[in-house]
Amino acid sequence: MLPATIPIFPLPNAVLFPNVFMPLHIFEARYRAMVSDALAGDRIIGMVLLKAGFERDYEGRPPIFPVGCAGVITHSEPLPDGRFNIVLKGLEKFRITAEDSTRTYRVATIDALPEQMTDAQRAELRRLRQRVEALLAAAVEREGGDPKFPPAVADEDLVNALAQYTGLEPIERQALLERSSVLERCQGLIELIEMKTIGRGATWKGRAVH
Repeated sequence: MLPATIPIFPLPNAVLFPNVFMPLHIFEARYRAMVSDALAGDRIIGMVLLKAGFERDYEGRPPIFPVGCAGVITHSEPLPDGRFNIVLKGLEKFRITAEDSTRTYRVATIDALPEQMTDAQRAELRRLRQRVEALLAAAVEREGGDPKFPPAVADEDLVNALAQYTGLEPIERQALLERSSVLERCQGLIELIEMKTIGRGATWKGRAVH
C-alpha cells in the first residue's frame, strides 16, 4: 500500500511501470536531497512524465501528467561528489491530487490506482501475450536479430516491461500506463506495434526483453 504523500521525480522521457526496474543517475541538487530523504525513510519515489513545454520552467515546477508510478529504491550507490546511481522497482500506479511546494523537490498527495484482473481477464491476457510476442519477433527478425522472450516471466510483468522498454515515444508509454488494467495495456501495446510496423515497414526496431 502506498503512502498518502510521496516525493515525485518528473522526467521528460522516462515512464515507470509496476514490477519493472529502472536505473537512474541522480545529479541535480534537489533530487539528490530527494534520494537522501527517501533512503532515510520508506525508499519510495513517484515517477511522473513532464508535459511538452517543460523547458520554460524546468527549474521550477513545470506541468506534469497526473498519473505516475511509484517505485522503491532497491539499489543505491552514493558517489563521492554527492550524486547517486539508483535502481527503482515499480510498485503501483497513482494519481496526483495535490502538491506540497515547501521543499526543494516536489512532493505530492496521491491516490493509489491498483490494477486487478479477473480470471477471465487473465486468460485473455495469456492469449494476447502470444500476439505481442509474435509481432515483436517479426519486427526483430526483419532487422536480423534473434528475438527472445523469457517464458518464466509472468504475463503482467512481460507486458509492463515491453511497455517500458520497447521503442515507443514517452507520450505513448504514458498512454499505456494510464490504461485501467494490464489487459487494456496489452491491447494498447498491440495497437501501437501494429501501427508502427505497418507505418514504417521493416525499419521499426522492436526490442525484445532479455
